[in-house]
Amino acid sequence: MTYVTDPIGDLLTRMRNAQKAGRASCTVPMSRLRMELLNVFKREGWIAAVETTGEAPKLKIEVTFVPEKTLTLKRVSKPGRRTYVSVGELKNPVLHGFGMAVLTTSKGILTDAQARKENVGGELLCTIS
Repeated sequence: MTYVTDPIGDLLTRMRNAQKAGRASCTVPMSRLRMELLNVFKREGWIAAVETTGEAPKLKIEVTFVPEKTLTLKRVSKPGRRTYVSVGELKNPVLHGFGMAVLTTSKGILTDAQARKENVGGELLCTIS
């Protein structure tokens, strides 16, 4: 059994590796944080589907990619160096609006646009373009 110190970084790396290998989907271990993050990606149209598989102690998440999109995923806040942003620092959209940043805030996991709308800042988890 391996212990992962950065579950979000592990998720993003598995997704990057699966796409570079030409896979249509990838499987990651289940956690509530990963599931919420993937649901944000799905809601915003970056991935096609997210579903849980397996039995109770060893649940997995199956991530299905959108065939036309190649994702550029970047982990911003890391366990060794957390990155927090205020709503004022979110004024510059990722890639002039063609990308998205994901934050964990007091109101849950939000995109940068939602955080600006809610007027909250938080830990900047990752960017996707």
